[in-house]
Amino acid sequence: MKKQKWPQTLSWLLWCLFIIIAGFTAGYYLTMMIYTIIGRPPEPAAYVLYGLLSLAVLALEFFLFFYILRRAQQGKDHGWLQDSFFKVASHAMSRIAHGDFSVFLDPRDFRDHSELVESINTMAQALGTLETLRQDFVSNVSHEIQSPLTSIGGYAALLENNALMPEQRKHYLEIIKAESARLSKLSSNLLKLSSLDSGVIPLAARQFRLDKQLQSAVILLDPQWSQKNISITADLDKVMVSADEELLSQVWINLLHNAIKFTPEGGRIQITLAAKGGKTICTIADNGMGISPEDQLHIFERFYKVDKSRDRSLGGNGLGLSLVKKIVELHGGIVSVESEPGKGTTLIVTL
Repeated sequence: MKKQKWPQTLSWLLWCLFIIIAGFTAGYYLTMMIYTIIGRPPEPAAYVLYGLLSLAVLALEFFLFFYILRRAQQGKDHGWLQDSFFKVASHAMSRIAHGDFSVFLDPRDFRDHSELVESINTMAQALGTLETLRQDFVSNVSHEIQSPLTSIGGYAALLENNALMPEQRKHYLEIIKAESARLSKLSSNLLKLSSLDSGVIPLAARQFRLDKQLQSAVILLDPQWSQKNISITADLDKVMVSADEELLSQVWINLLHNAIKFTPEGGRIQITLAAKGGKTICTIADNGMGISPEDQLHIFERFYKVDKSRDRSLGGNGLGLSLVKKIVELHGGIVSVESEPGKGTTLIVTL
């Protein structure tokens, strides 16, 4: 380290000596020029004038020297930083292109390019989130498909046994039919969500009575709620809306299906519909198991299940509420939930 500093120190000393010699030389000649104009003053005054002029020239020389040196250093540093930034940015983009989304560049290290650095960080974070969602989606779909396929394969193998009783054979066939229906429903929901996400399905808006549509949904699900002796009451105002009738029908069927599924034997479901202040508000309330505050944050996420074991036994695939949210939002509305564990759940749709 010392060997590297000695040439630099010697260079500084030579430069300072040169500036001092040049300063006093310039001061001397300037003094002589002034003397030719105003005449030579007495000796003490002549030396003072020479000294002052020499010091002024020295100060100016040192100022110019350090100014030029600083600008040169700044230019050198800027060029190095430019080169360094583009190398780092190029490396970061290469990592992102190869699927490494943990990239992070500190904006403080590249203040001249802070906006671009923030953009790279934001892009890496967003792509990382999308990759996580993609992996979760693939995992969830694989799991949802694998479960019914395993059941179908297992019970189909059991049907090869010619010694089965007719009752057993019928039971196995019913399970295979139910699991096939689960697969069909999963496929249908995935296709519908994909179409809604991509905008392939345009909204076919028309005027219709929303209260009549809700009544039809209740009648359609009559076998399900009658089988559990559930009491359904409805307080429906006459409301005309302009919306996609088929898609909104899916909303009420999904919400009522969930309410019936999680309402106990002999329970109650209350449906209300009212138009207030230019908005249409529909609520579907049950006295079922309720939803914890933690789960309420996620119930509209795809494949999320509040009670995974129970939900699977009832044929759910965690897409029903995701479809509800997507359809309602496409109509410019919002869907929300109010619930307490053990005190039931209320789903509120505002259009």
